[in-house]
Amino acid sequence: MAEEALSMSLKSLRHQGVRITPQREVILDYLIQVDTHPTVEMIKEGIEHKLPNLSVATIYNTLKLLVDKNLVIELPNNDGGIRYDFFGVPHFHAICENCGKITDIFSTDYAEMMKVLRKEAVEKSGYLISGTQLEFTGLCPECQLKLGKSVSTKSK
Repeated sequence: MAEEALSMSLKSLRHQGVRITPQREVILDYLIQVDTHPTVEMIKEGIEHKLPNLSVATIYNTLKLLVDKNLVIELPNNDGGIRYDFFGVPHFHAICENCGKITDIFSTDYAEMMKVLRKEAVEKSGYLISGTQLEFTGLCPECQLKLGKSVSTKSK
């Protein structure tokens, strides 16, 4: 699956006129492989064995390009930083309000739901919509246990 996602993403970039450099390919591959929604620092650490002399500026520039080409999205972090997520397969996010963990939620109805919400947003706001992200916030299962809360007690 990851190899297919990388191949399709590189093909999409080439189709958009983007030159594929080793740095871009390694960073994109890393983002496809991990589900931790890494920061720039985490990305640098994660690929250092493949590209030991890669500058942080190159990582930032590559991430900006991948965001501009709609393959990666930026997720604001609780501490004001940014995390990055491969978005080749569109999905929702659930974000823990306690620990900051971000979980991907894949849905077969995603495209249809986003189409309906985008249409409604345009009709009600008059905005020219350039992107959408759907996030749910709450407590992850681990924090529920730590805090003595559960899904069933939260709704009462």
